[in-house]
Amino acid sequence: MKTSATDFIRLFLSVLEAVRSGRRAKAGQLFSLVIIAVLCLSGCTKSRKETVVENTPELARAIATLRDAYSAFNRGDMDAAVRGLDPHIEWTEPAEFPGGRTYHGRDGVKQYLTQSRAAWADISSEPERFINAGDRIVVFVHARLRAKDSKEWQDVKLADVYTVRGGKIVGMRAFADRQEALRWVGQ
Repeated sequence: MKTSATDFIRLFLSVLEAVRSGRRAKAGQLFSLVIIAVLCLSGCTKSRKETVVENTPELARAIATLRDAYSAFNRGDMDAAVRGLDPHIEWTEPAEFPGGRTYHGRDGVKQYLTQSRAAWADISSEPERFINAGDRIVVFVHARLRAKDSKEWQDVKLADVYTVRGGKIVGMRAFADRQEALRWVGQ
């Protein structure tokens, strides 16, 4: 089943409207909403389709750190997932995403990732492209997820933007729309 990030935002808004009007949202809908949050840290292995632009040693190290973090996230090792991040990282999920806000430090990110990961029966994610944008790295992500109450897989394509300073990953901002992420970094 192919699903866009826009579909999930619509789903989120429909569930929000149901709650506001006193109706109950379906369990499957609630699980689907968490997908957006989970996908902010997705992609784990280098694929045949993946494009990487590594033109500085600092950028190459940051991409290696991100690959390690995604891999750890996908196997459920949240300590390893946050290990390579700056201790004072600012991690921003859009307000329209479940759990959408800014998380501070490794502990805040770890708490967010743990809650997000726990919502899924299975997850497979893969970076499709790393884009050098000065002191930022844009990661195009393709993720496949399956809710605990479903046998169907859902495909979603998103973008995560990481800020790198002094060789450390000091910030992350998630985007449901890849083009919006590129505009945000000035590309």
